Amino acid sequence: MVKLYNDAVELLTSSGKFRISLGLDRISKILEILGNPQENLKCIHVAGTNGKGSVCAILASILKYGGYKVGLYTSPHIFKYTERIQINNKPIADEDFTKYVFKISELASENNIDLTEFEILTAVMFKYFADNKVDVVVLETGLGGRFDATNVIKENICSVITHVDLDHTERLGDTIDKIAFEKAGIIKPNCPCIVTEGKEVYYDVSMNIGAELEIVNPYGISTDNLALKGAYQHENLALALGVISRCFPQITKEQIENGLKNVKHPCRFQYIKDKNLIIDGAHNPNGIKALVESLDTNFPNKKRRIIFGCLKNKDYPKMLSELLNEGDEVYFYHFNHNNSCEFNDLKSVCPIDCKELTDDTAIDFNDGKINVICGSFYMIAQLTQLLNIDI
Repeated sequence: MVKLYNDAVELLTSSGKFRISLGLDRISKILEILGNPQENLKCIHVAGTNGKGSVCAILASILKYGGYKVGLYTSPHIFKYTERIQINNKPIADEDFTKYVFKISELASENNIDLTEFEILTAVMFKYFADNKVDVVVLETGLGGRFDATNVIKENICSVITHVDLDHTERLGDTIDKIAFEKAGIIKPNCPCIVTEGKEVYYDVSMNIGAELEIVNPYGISTDNLALKGAYQHENLALALGVISRCFPQITKEQIENGLKNVKHPCRFQYIKDKNLIIDGAHNPNGIKALVESLDTNFPNKKRRIIFGCLKNKDYPKMLSELLNEGDEVYFYHFNHNNSCEFNDLKSVCPIDCKELTDDTAIDFNDGKINVICGSFYMIAQLTQLLNIDI
């Protein structure tokens, strides 16, 4: 029987695979069976709470315009799993994705290795990039760093740690210092690490293993040429430029500018002109705070219509307190996900009047208000279809 892309998706989202289980043992075993393809790759490894996807997108674009064949691994996806694994902005083909997913799943089953969804994807990524002989892999962690499946690599070109804040506290720790320690797990011996925050744990880990820590200053960094908008992009751009300056000094200023102008990273303060709409995947309090700052900067004194939905394990009371103001028009959306927060849960902590967004809700996107969709990447694909939004 011929396997199709939807069959691969069904396997990945099955109850036995679609779970979080941190650790490097399972991914190490399957990669060893595959011949350790990760050892033939040169990686830039990026961890952090917010901004790591943008940093990865900026780096991949600059490197592409610098003449490199670039593998990009990010998560989550918006519409299709294939978005997560790209070479020079081109997602892995459906047939290749399906072939690799089933090959790796079958090998795991034959060898009694119980891989999670993310571990299968990570193994697919390493094998696919190695088979296609990419020059550089820009590698985004999935969750944390120290025990994230991507951290199976033994060395890298450079480690990058973006802004760290409270998120996934049930797995990474209940303080910023504990979370930063987990992120610092991607720092490798004799490999540089670039940060914007001089946290003590970064100094300690770097010193203990012989890594060189470099702190870059985001202030004064111009984002005028950057295709990505949002007040928070100064920090992300500073990190990306720090990597290029340190590790790829041969890339020219013109190549860097071309890379910045052509960065593609949808749903991160993305403006949809025909609906006067901002779509942003902000899904934790710090991300929401950055979104509000960007809205205040780019759309001052504009009345807002907010469409929000999130997962139950997020700090949605704090997110809503950061996001909403008296006078906002607010809709909550219970999207199709096992962990999606229900309308009544969100309503119970909402500081202002709110409504439920349903299949029958009619919204006038052109009434002068700035429209904002935020809260979870998992709901964006569903909302764009429901509301006829073309990204």
